[in-house]
Amino acid sequence: MAIASLRNSTSLLLFTRRLFRPELNGLCSYHTKVVDHYENPRNVGTLDKNDKNVGTGLVGAPACGDVMKLQIQVDENGKIIDAKFKTFGCGSAIASSSLATEWVKGKSVDEALKIRNTDIAKELCLPPVKLHCSMLAEDAIKAALSDYRIKQQDKKE
Repeated sequence: MAIASLRNSTSLLLFTRRLFRPELNGLCSYHTKVVDHYENPRNVGTLDKNDKNVGTGLVGAPACGDVMKLQIQVDENGKIIDAKFKTFGCGSAIASSSLATEWVKGKSVDEALKIRNTDIAKELCLPPVKLHCSMLAEDAIKAALSDYRIKQQDKKE
């Protein structure tokens, strides 16, 4: 019993030493673009979801627990004039949604539909294990645009 306990504490000590070695920390850290969007997120907040010119997309990834709400406000010419987000998740999820709001602003609804998760991932230098965050951002954009278009259909009827 004492030997098993000693083995566990020894392996924990070796794991801890490996984890905190400076040369390995660089491999495990976020890219500076992700850190920038995480520490200084752009366009955090909400818009009036009942406004006919506001589209709301709420998406989640059950595998990792990230939840992203992205909202767009579109003017009478079909141009996105504002975008807001709220995200519960890791730094990559927050950075992806922050970047997405920056990218959709000033675009038409059709142009915003062309934003791809691969472009977001490339811009933020996301590692493969975090690609689901950029996919979530693309899904949130599409969901917000879909909600906006549904509201526009209801407005015409």
